[in-house]
Amino acid sequence: MASAASTSAAASRTRMNIGQVLDVLRPDFPGITIPKIRFLEDKGLIKPERTPAGYRKFSHDDVERLRYVLRMQRDHYLPLKVIGEHLDAIDRGLEPPPIEAVVPTVPQVALSSDGLPSPESFARRSDVRLSRRELLKIAEVSEELLGQLEQFGLISARPGTGHYDTDALVIARTARELADFGFEPRHLRAFKTSADREVGLVEQVVAPLKRGRDAAAQARAEEAVSEIAALSVRLHATLVKKGLQGA
Repeated sequence: MASAASTSAAASRTRMNIGQVLDVLRPDFPGITIPKIRFLEDKGLIKPERTPAGYRKFSHDDVERLRYVLRMQRDHYLPLKVIGEHLDAIDRGLEPPPIEAVVPTVPQVALSSDGLPSPESFARRSDVRLSRRELLKIAEVSEELLGQLEQFGLISARPGTGHYDTDALVIARTARELADFGFEPRHLRAFKTSADREVGLVEQVVAPLKRGRDAAAQARAEEAVSEIAALSVRLHATLVKKGLQGA
C-alpha cells in the first residue's frame, strides 16, 4: 500500500488540462472561464507546461497559484500588477505584504456569478452607495473608460445623489473584462439597445397588472416583473449560446 507521502508526491506531479482546472476551481469561483485563465497566462501570472502539440498542462502548484490570483481579485480587489508582485515575492521565498482593506467591502451577493439570474435577483434591491472614486477603485476601471460608459448610457449615478449602486459596479467590471477581448464602450451600445427592448416588452406585458390600485395587485405586478425578467434573460442567454455553438 502506498504511503501518504508517496500519494501526496504523486498528486503533486499530476498534470491537468484546462477543462479539469475549471472543474477544480468553479466551486469556489463560479465565474472562472477558459478565456480568463488564458488571459492570466498572457499576463505572466501562471506558466503551465506545454505539450509538443501546444496543449496546456497544469500542475497542482499552477492551480494553487490561480486560486491565489482569483482570491486576491475577488476578496481584496487587487489589480493584477500588485498580485504579480505578490507572486514574485512568494517565488523568491518572501512573504507577500499583509492585505489591508483600502476600500469599503461590497456584499459578495452583489458580485456573485451564480449562473443565470433568478427572479429573486431581479427583486433584490441594494442600498450600497459608492462614490465615483470608490467605483473606479473597486471595478478597476480608468476614468476614461467610466466616462465612455456614461456617455453611451450604460452607467449613471443615482439621481440627486452622485453615488453609484451595485449594478453600476457590475457593469463597469464586466465592461473592463470585455475590454480585455477588444470590446470598446461603443460596441456595448448594442447590449444596451437590446436590454431596453426587453425592458419595454416586460413593461408592456405587466401594464394591466399595474393598473390595480390595491397593495396585492402591486405585489403581483412586482412579482411578475421579476419572474418575466429572469425568464427573458434565460431565453436570451440560451439563444446566444445556441448561436455560438452553431457558428
